[in-house]
Amino acid sequence: MSLEQPSPPPRRETVTGVPRGGRRRPPAHTPARSEISEQTTLGATYVRALMRSQLRAGLRVLAAVGLPAAVLPALLALPGAASGPLVWLALGPAVYPLLWLTARWYVHRAERNEADFTGLVMDPAEAPGPQRRP
Repeated sequence: MSLEQPSPPPRRETVTGVPRGGRRRPPAHTPARSEISEQTTLGATYVRALMRSQLRAGLRVLAAVGLPAAVLPALLALPGAASGPLVWLALGPAVYPLLWLTARWYVHRAERNEADFTGLVMDPAEAPGPQRRP
């Protein structure tokens, strides 16, 4: 009579990887950020480029809204120009979509300018991912 001995349990293996809390530490100051904080010529150039891009966007909005707003009353004052309800529609409800579209474009452009500037200044390891707007 032979008694079979139970086989030993299979050997367990532990798989390890890189610790999750041990991410690479970003440098204290990236070169562009330190250039700006130390107010060097290069840092001033970075800030001036941001200010110029914001100024360009603002001047485009001024041209898109200001020129039609300045020209429309002159066109409506011409002899033979439409009068009555058409004038009120041109000066009232028709202006709001133009204002809304230009304001939306300006906010989008300003955020994009700032994101580009932030991407230039920040270290890629600590840059936030793309954010969705609701």
